[in-house]
Amino acid sequence: MSDMFDDDEGNAPALSVSQLSGAVKRVVEGEFGRVRVRGEVGRVSRPASGHLYLDLKDDRAVLASVIWKGVVSKLAHPPEAGMEVIATGRLTTFPGQSRYQLVIEHIAPAGIGALMAMLEKRKAALAAEGLFDAGRKQPLPYLPEVIGVVTSPSGAVIRDILHRLRARFPRKVLIWPAVVQGEKCATEVAAAIRGFNALTPGGALPRPDVLIVARGGGSLEDLWGFNEEVVVRAVAESTIPVITAIGHETDTTLVDYAADQRAPTPSAAAEMVVPVRADLLAALAAYEARRVTAMARRLQSGGQRLRDLGRALPRPETILGERSQRLDGLVLRLPAALLGYVRKKHLQLSRLALHPVMLARDVQNKRARLERLGPRLPRALSGLAKQKRLLLARVRPRPALLQREIGHLGQRRQAVSLRFAAVAAQQAGAWRQRLDGLVRMHRGLGYKNTLARGYAVVRGDGKVVTGRIAAQKADALEIEFSDGKLAIGKASTGKNPKRKPRKGADENGGGAQGPGGQGSFF
Repeated sequence: MSDMFDDDEGNAPALSVSQLSGAVKRVVEGEFGRVRVRGEVGRVSRPASGHLYLDLKDDRAVLASVIWKGVVSKLAHPPEAGMEVIATGRLTTFPGQSRYQLVIEHIAPAGIGALMAMLEKRKAALAAEGLFDAGRKQPLPYLPEVIGVVTSPSGAVIRDILHRLRARFPRKVLIWPAVVQGEKCATEVAAAIRGFNALTPGGALPRPDVLIVARGGGSLEDLWGFNEEVVVRAVAESTIPVITAIGHETDTTLVDYAADQRAPTPSAAAEMVVPVRADLLAALAAYEARRVTAMARRLQSGGQRLRDLGRALPRPETILGERSQRLDGLVLRLPAALLGYVRKKHLQLSRLALHPVMLARDVQNKRARLERLGPRLPRALSGLAKQKRLLLARVRPRPALLQREIGHLGQRRQAVSLRFAAVAAQQAGAWRQRLDGLVRMHRGLGYKNTLARGYAVVRGDGKVVTGRIAAQKADALEIEFSDGKLAIGKASTGKNPKRKPRKGADENGGGAQGPGGQGSFF
């Protein structure tokens, strides 16, 4: 028996650890190609790689599971610890740790109870952070200028909202399209809310005064995107008041707790945003009627009070009659009063008239005062001279100071003289240069230089002749050259005597010719 055991052991092939692990892997994957497992989510790990590692357990066993990164991004309900789920995937082994695991391809809560349990847990956690506190909720504007709506642009919800706004009080509406069901619902709704808050007031795109987040009715799974934490935080962080209208009146999501106001339906949300324009007009008309009535009543009561007070006042003729009578009496007394005033002033003037006796008395008084002050004059003059002499002695300078001052003044005089001589020489040089220039200009512009170049000046009867006709009319001609003047003679008939023309002269007897053969007269 012992030998047979040894023979069997020697004949069995020896497998490596990797070969054995691979064989186990093939067996496990072959027997359990695709399985569905129900259990409670235990430990959940989310490393930086993006994969999700978790444990599925019941009261007697634990199954290690993994969800790859590509599947995690598509999950509608990411698993959380304590959630009861149903996972679908394939069973495989992990040779690195000698254990088997479930590669999950799909995972979902195990019924409505699991979703509700997860919802209550998330609600408690967010409420503990204060996101649902009533103190942080903002009041809605009474009549907003711009209303922002986050919903699907193709559903009936937006049509209901626009219809209700148009019927109550038309306002500007900005629609931010968003998916309101499925995997992208939470991210797009949160992005829309944050996008509206990021708009600049007064910019090219107006910033809404209030937001409406709306969706039609549906199951708990359809509305689950509005239970996601990212949407709840976006609503709680919004500086613009938010009204939520998710599902029907009986449907409640976590964003309803974080919103500033919850509407049972999208139409009710539109009614909350704006008042009824007709009601406002009616109220305004009622206020106007009350104002007119109150103003009329006030004017009536004021007029009645004024009339009552007027009865207590005296009549105008009574007040004016007494004053008019007094004025008439004063008018009658005025001539006598003026005559008495003139007489009084005349008497005063006569008393103040300058009689000779009064003038003599005044002269005598002045003379007596002059005789009293005369003996005191020499002594006063002596004292004044003495005082001035002392003052002169105090301010009289010493000889050394005078010599120093004289030397200083001499140096200043010498310096001023030198500066004056330099300025005078410079001014004289400038004048000399200007005079030379004027002389040169005079010489250049004078006709003497022109005569030196071969020209001549012809004068007839003392005036310069510039043409043949004028020369013939002249009684006497005189030609001035550069070296002197030449008189031609007198003409008795008013014409010049005949003379032999010089070489190059004009046959018509023109004036003297210049070097160019042309007659030039100056």
